[in-house]
Amino acid sequence: MAGSTTGSTTGSTTGRTTGRTTVGRSGRTTGCTGVGTTGAGRRRDEVLDAAYTCLTRYGVRRTTMDDIAAEMGVSRSALYQYVRGKDAAFRLLAERLHARALDRARAVAASAAPVDDRVLGVLGVKLDLVLELRGDSPHTAELLDTRGRLFGDICGGFTAELRGLLVGLLGECGLGDGDGAAVESGAAVKSVVVVGSGDVVGDTAEILLAVVAGLEGGASEPQRLLARAVDALLTGPR
Repeated sequence: MAGSTTGSTTGSTTGRTTGRTTVGRSGRTTGCTGVGTTGAGRRRDEVLDAAYTCLTRYGVRRTTMDDIAAEMGVSRSALYQYVRGKDAAFRLLAERLHARALDRARAVAASAAPVDDRVLGVLGVKLDLVLELRGDSPHTAELLDTRGRLFGDICGGFTAELRGLLVGLLGECGLGDGDGAAVESGAAVKSVVVVGSGDVVGDTAEILLAVVAGLEGGASEPQRLLARAVDALLTGPR
């Protein structure tokens, strides 16, 4: 796996690239293309950028529409032309963040890289999103609250989409087709031992997502540990 690429512009601590792009202040439009190409779209992006800045300072509960309007440099009444209220602004912000991350994950999954690198890249998109958001402010983690009233369905949908991508990739390598499967890793083909029965592919996808969730909690060198976990699960411990 080391040294391979999956269409990324950002390298990980393992010396490979895994389909990740620097989000850059995470909630902002920096570096994104195809978004806000119309005047109204650009203005909406400005609203969401301002909402993100306020979120980093105050959190969702303490942020007001007046705060967002002041950050934009417009009146509160002008702000209502673009969003119905504070909750709507933050939901749109969360949707934008997760949609962009999902686009990156889909691009990784569709690349020509070895399948284990693509699995790592898809998982890396989720891990990087969390790490960058939490790096901006303790408050920004609210956008990732899977049980929250505002964002739970958005976060849940994002994770479900990633699971679907992982299931497809694991199916490509033949996982679950028999007692063993072959996973392409660079120039080598390594065997995967499949133990037990049932939905091996689905269970493996769930395990991989659970590994990412664990690493999101503040593990040291999470990208390196994620790469090791994917290696161990797909190609066996070495």
